[in-house]
Amino acid sequence: MALALGVDTGGTYTDAVLIRDEKEVIASAKSLTTRADLAIGVGKAIRAVLDEAGVAAEEVSLASLSTTLATNALVEGQGGRVALIYIGFRESDLEKHELKDALKGDPALVLAGGHSYAGGEVAPLDLAALEAFLYTNPGVSGFAVAAQFATRNPAHEVEAARIIAERTGAPVTCSHQLSAKLNGPKRAVTAVLNARLIGMIDRLIGRAQDTLRDLGITAPMMVVRGDGALMSAEQARERPIETILSGPAASIVGARWLTGVEEALVSDIGGTTTDVALIRGGKPAIDPAGARVGGFRTMVEAVAMRTHGLGGDSQVHAVTEGLGGGVFLGPRRVLPVSLIAAEAGEVVHAALDEQLRATTVGEHDARFARAVAGVPVDGIGAREATLLERLGDQMLPLGRLLRTRMEHGALTRLVDRGIVQVSGVTPSDASHVLGRLDAWDAEAARKGLELFARKRTGSGDRLAAGPEALAKIIVDQLTEQTALTLLESAFAEEAEEFGLPSDQLARHVLTQRGLVRHRGLLALDAALNVDVVGLGASAPSYYPAVGERLHCGMILPEHAGVANAIGAVVGRVTFRRAGTVTSPSEGRYRVHLEDGPQDFGGSDEALALLESVLRGEAEGAAKEAGAEDIRVLVERDIRTVRVEGRDVFVEGMLTVEASGRPRVAAG
Repeated sequence: MALALGVDTGGTYTDAVLIRDEKEVIASAKSLTTRADLAIGVGKAIRAVLDEAGVAAEEVSLASLSTTLATNALVEGQGGRVALIYIGFRESDLEKHELKDALKGDPALVLAGGHSYAGGEVAPLDLAALEAFLYTNPGVSGFAVAAQFATRNPAHEVEAARIIAERTGAPVTCSHQLSAKLNGPKRAVTAVLNARLIGMIDRLIGRAQDTLRDLGITAPMMVVRGDGALMSAEQARERPIETILSGPAASIVGARWLTGVEEALVSDIGGTTTDVALIRGGKPAIDPAGARVGGFRTMVEAVAMRTHGLGGDSQVHAVTEGLGGGVFLGPRRVLPVSLIAAEAGEVVHAALDEQLRATTVGEHDARFARAVAGVPVDGIGAREATLLERLGDQMLPLGRLLRTRMEHGALTRLVDRGIVQVSGVTPSDASHVLGRLDAWDAEAARKGLELFARKRTGSGDRLAAGPEALAKIIVDQLTEQTALTLLESAFAEEAEEFGLPSDQLARHVLTQRGLVRHRGLLALDAALNVDVVGLGASAPSYYPAVGERLHCGMILPEHAGVANAIGAVVGRVTFRRAGTVTSPSEGRYRVHLEDGPQDFGGSDEALALLESVLRGEAEGAAKEAGAEDIRVLVERDIRTVRVEGRDVFVEGMLTVEASGRPRVAAG
């Protein structure tokens, strides 16, 4: 009997499942994700699922981890302090292509160097400038190196990475290692995000492995990539960017395994995000343009997923402009008031009661902050340091923590780095007030919503009559924003063009009137013409209303709350490697390899070498990940032009895919 353990570390909960012989779920369990030390939540979930199944740890033959941590970090703008080494580009290029936003004020150095399209050196690498930059920029947790046409010749990236590693000991991400495609600025963005995530994902995987070992589980540990395939824990530590959309990708694999659907939208609501993807022909679509998360378009091969900052723990914002008022959710996640009260009840209730006794509405009512232990604080400013000192190890109301307007920005920067967590009113709190959820402190949720309901609209009236009324407004808004998210995804995947961007089409007056079955001189009907598979622990609570709003079938499978963890262990190990042969001049065929270009006199010879190298790399990566029964597929894209009645070779792109099932340990 093969017993596989799947674990998913989400923003709010860590889930664990046990699957027997890839056929049935025999146990599942949840535990709160413990950001300060992820191993605590992972360990609790694993112990609970082993106890429920009544099996010993040594019986587990495979362990696999999916995580929304990287996705959530990019959506929320978190991660370590990084530096970009940008070789062969112009200084002005830093302002373009999302690079400035990706750097978020972190240092960057534009260096002379780089190569041409054909792989020839354009200018020598300026090593002196690199050495000086490293000396004057301490406190960097990871470096990203991106050189012009590095996929044609990575020599300058390799040399810069060697020097950085020798001088600093910090991890270095080279852009050519993440993608074989052209587009240097986009590769640079991907490398920056990878460098930012390395410390966070390394801590997660390391602590997860420690936990498995402490529990007596000796099976190999796998990690889910953003395309739903599996890789080894060691590979994930080196290329954490490939785990963006890991949790969502695992949920799609899990949804397909749970339901057997051939065509459906899969919508997975977590604490931080709602992730929507299309299953067509029984398979999730892969995004040809690269994964887009947190506003950044990367070069990471991943499922075609639309990720929105909308979840059970999304921050509730009051809409006070205009006469009507209302609320809006997200995109930032905060700790629910009910959750922090369950952890520090006396402090939280005392502060909430004091705020309720006040005669005026406070700007920061029902909001608290606490520092996260163990997160590096290198490079923070003086104001940030002051706030951290003021916080200490307490849970403080924001009104007591923040004393000046300038400290608001400092707190935001601390939250972005993951150094501080902030709490506030969320849909989870609303669900506690409405009796749909009873996981944490419902009384604290009621007090928090009472305080929030006291905010005034433009007419001078209260935002809501009381906690129950506000809770209904919040849940209705979650339904509306979820429906818009699904409509956007459907319009984006439509075969026909409608002439407007998908987000505008979803909100268009004709779409919205069609959903409510407008009848006048015109009869307007609109509906989602495909079933939706609702996943996530809170899906049964929220998604029936979404199905009614969109007039579509809503599938809520058993074990929907742990679909990510299921997908983590029913996937395959798959690695793809791609490369290019160009023709810089007639009769010369250049193979672009890791150790530099090689020229041949015939295209067949060049393509054969490239295929051999890529096959070796893909199979080697699959074997390193622990795959067995490996199958290899080769795709060739040969581009030619017609010149004087004959086909002339321009470029050849080869992609080699090696795939197999993960090897299981003897149980």
